[in-house]
Amino acid sequence: MTQRAVREATHETIVLAPGEEVYRLLADVARWPLIFPPTVHAEQLEQDGLEERIRIWATANDTAKTWTSRRRLDPDGMRIDFRQEVSQAPVASMGGAWVIEPHSDRECRVLLLHDYSAVDGDPQSLDWIDRAVDRNSTAELAALKAVAEAGEADELRISFDDTVHISGSAKDVYDFLNEAQHWAERLPHVARVNLREDVEGLQILEMDTTTKDGSVHSTSSVRVCQPYQRIVYKQTLLPALMTLHTGHWLLEETDSGVRVTSRHTVAINPDNVPRILGPDAGVDDAKRYVRNALSTNSLATLQHAAEYARR
Repeated sequence: MTQRAVREATHETIVLAPGEEVYRLLADVARWPLIFPPTVHAEQLEQDGLEERIRIWATANDTAKTWTSRRRLDPDGMRIDFRQEVSQAPVASMGGAWVIEPHSDRECRVLLLHDYSAVDGDPQSLDWIDRAVDRNSTAELAALKAVAEAGEADELRISFDDTVHISGSAKDVYDFLNEAQHWAERLPHVARVNLREDVEGLQILEMDTTTKDGSVHSTSSVRVCQPYQRIVYKQTLLPALMTLHTGHWLLEETDSGVRVTSRHTVAINPDNVPRILGPDAGVDDAKRYVRNALSTNSLATLQHAAEYARR
C-alpha cells in the first residue's frame, strides 16, 4: 500500500486585540461566514463538552466545497485543533490547529497550522491544495485581524428580514427558489443567469440583476440548498457598495401554507458611497439604498414564487 505524502503549512499574523477576544471569534463557528471570506455557511452538528463536530461549506480556488470536521477547543491554552472526518476530493485528509499566543493584554500572535494529503497522492492535486490552503489561510487571518481589531461596533453592517405567507406547499416554493437557472425567464429583475451545481445542494450562481433605478449589478454567489427548508448563500462577487452580503431563504410550513423569510446581512463599502450615491451621501444613505434594492428584489422573487406555488 502506497503511503500518501503529507504536506504541512503555517500561516500567522499579529492581532492588536486581546487573545481572549480572538479565541471567542474562532470558537463561534456559526459566525464564520460573517468573518471569513471563504466561508459560506457553517453549522455545529454535535457538541460534547469541549469536543464538537461541525460542517463547513466554503470556497477553495474558485470552487465550492463542503466537509465535516471534529474540533477540540482549549480555551485555557487558547488553541483549537481540527481534523476533517469527511473530506472532498482532491483532499484525502486535512487537519491542523488555530493557536493564539498572547504578547500582552492588547496584542497576540495567531498561527494557523495545516497538514494535508491528496487523493492517491497526486502531485497536481497536492499543488491545488497548496494554493487553496495558502489563499484561504491568508484571507482568513487578514479578516480575523480586521474584525478583532475593530471590536464589536460595526457601523457599516446591517441585517434585515422580509417575510411573506404563501398559500402553497413548501416544496413548490423551494423548487422555485432552488431552480435559479430559470430565473431569467421567471423574474423580471433578472437579466442573465448561470447556475452550476457540481455537488448536489451546493450551487454557484452568477447573475445580472436590475434595480428600480435601472442600474444593473453583476453578482456571483455560492448557495447551500437544504431541500424544502432553506437556501443559504454568500456573494463572492459583490456590487460596489458592499464588502459583504450573506443571506438565506427560510421556509416554515403553517396550517395554511408556508411562511418564507428572506434575510440579508450586508456590510457597506464606504469608499464607494460618494461615487455611486453622490458626494454628499454617507453610510446611512447607502444602508437605506441597499436595503430598499434588496428588499424590492426579494419581495418580487417571493411574489413570483407564490404565483408558481399556486398554479
